[in-house]
Amino acid sequence: MRVGSFVLAAQFPGQGEGEALHRAVRSAEVAEEAGLDTVWLAEHHFVPYGTCPSAITLAALLLGRTRRIRVGTAVSVLPTVHPVALGEQAALLHHTSGGRFTLGVGRGGPWVDLEVFGAGLEAYEKGFPESLELLVRWLRESSVAADGERFRFREVPVVPRPSEALTEAAGPELVVACTSPSSVRLAAERGLSMLLGMHVGDEEKAEMVALWRQHARACGRSPEEIRAASHVSAGVCQIADRRVDAAETLMKAMPGWLKHGLEAHVTVDGRARRMRDPLAYTELLCGLHPVGTPRLCADRLAATSERTGISRFALLVEGSGDLAATEENVRRLGAEVLPQLV
Repeated sequence: MRVGSFVLAAQFPGQGEGEALHRAVRSAEVAEEAGLDTVWLAEHHFVPYGTCPSAITLAALLLGRTRRIRVGTAVSVLPTVHPVALGEQAALLHHTSGGRFTLGVGRGGPWVDLEVFGAGLEAYEKGFPESLELLVRWLRESSVAADGERFRFREVPVVPRPSEALTEAAGPELVVACTSPSSVRLAAERGLSMLLGMHVGDEEKAEMVALWRQHARACGRSPEEIRAASHVSAGVCQIADRRVDAAETLMKAMPGWLKHGLEAHVTVDGRARRMRDPLAYTELLCGLHPVGTPRLCADRLAATSERTGISRFALLVEGSGDLAATEENVRRLGAEVLPQLV
């Protein structure tokens, strides 16, 4: 079982961006001290839901401040960046961190980000497969050319090469955020592990893992490669001596942040969007994930792993919105939950 933290740098009501970012950095440092496996960093633009606009930049900072823990993006939003630029940064961090970096990518949403960065709505609606394919090639080949709908350029050498070895396993780990059958298929075709969101439960995650295996087999992926896939389950974790206290901490803080943060999203084309009810969503997360006593949290993680076959977790630990409480939550996760999972 590999348990890590999931950091959004969430800006709770009444807080400044600097406070949110300081809590994010500090919680990552404490995660290494507490023995967690990975720190996963989210990326958002123009909204207080998450104040980190570049997960790969924050990853570079944290890799420099830590010595053991892995650092991953969850996720870098692929439609708003050039895949080659992102691949170069990933290769750089892979080399300079001793292989501790994981690049997680996703499609993002139909937000105004697409207008600001000049990508356009088509990059979100149709361009993700082309971007992902170019990124995969950049991380696996010694030279790359492109002749697609969105990216066209002559052959150029890959510098720095993610690895000297010319194998598909070379270079930084690459995972794909999957929220639909089409994204599961994209990941499976390329043998890439999935990052599954915290808004879905064990049954749906198990179905997505089964679908991934089905597509991987159909694409000719070997049984060894399919068994070696290391999918990641995102969730929420809040630890207290009583379950009611853990849930109360989240119910007091998270609805305000969710309302404050999710309402700020603006669609690029003015399409209508339905926002989750913040209170009901917080209740859902408390029911799905390890929220409660250390024993309950360990049992919940073990049950999810057994039901889904997933043994890696990215757990949101900042749901209280408070720095001291977040640090305590991370330390208890390391000291009181992890030993029960061995």
